[in-house]
Amino acid sequence: MAVVPERRLALLGGGFSTDDDGLLDDWVLDQVPVPRPKVCFVPTASGDAPAYIEQFFGAYQSRSCEPSVLQLFRRELDDEALRAFLLSQDVVYAGGGNTANMLAVWRAHGVDRLLREAFDRGTLLCGISAGANCWAEGSHTDSFGPLTHLSDGLGLLSGSVCPHYDSEPGRRSSYQAAVANRVLPAGWAVDDGVGALFTDGLLAESVTRTPQACLYRVEPGRDGGVKEQAMRCRLLAAAQLPTSPA
Repeated sequence: MAVVPERRLALLGGGFSTDDDGLLDDWVLDQVPVPRPKVCFVPTASGDAPAYIEQFFGAYQSRSCEPSVLQLFRRELDDEALRAFLLSQDVVYAGGGNTANMLAVWRAHGVDRLLREAFDRGTLLCGISAGANCWAEGSHTDSFGPLTHLSDGLGLLSGSVCPHYDSEPGRRSSYQAAVANRVLPAGWAVDDGVGALFTDGLLAESVTRTPQACLYRVEPGRDGGVKEQAMRCRLLAAAQLPTSPA
């Protein structure tokens, strides 16, 4: 009997683009049980910003992995090669930027369908900010200027996602209002510094690189309010270097 791969994705509140310690990047790679996983960075949400791509390579070329980048604004692969490339990856890492624009470009190039196929085959999908928003049914976004809701995500994760829950003014109250008013379904609010791994749609692990950061489950409550539940997060620790003898 064929073994059905686990379908896994991770929401990131940090990583190489925001943090110096590399803890969340190491945590992502630890989820892939191969010696040198293939990691593809997809910077569509930033318009394939060159500096962002350089940041990714600067962080991942020194790690035990095979990093690559998929650029769509200067696409070079035909449909067959694009499918083969994405399906060969162990990790697909979506960058931050504009969620709405990213989803529109992905759909124009058929990347949305390929990511779903990769997900079903066991590729770990992850990302930060817009790259976390995109996997859910809906998300809380500033893609249109003011904070608002976006209801046409890829739907690989049930419910909604809100990034930058603790760091951007108005995020917490605006997301809670969207859930309370049911313009967004119940979902997950991600503080900066947090990583959340979902396996077959269920939360498998949540981690944080800072003691104060957390992952929250936000659901409609009674009388038009919301119920916010803080999830227990494992604190990631930096590797300790051996102490030199005195």
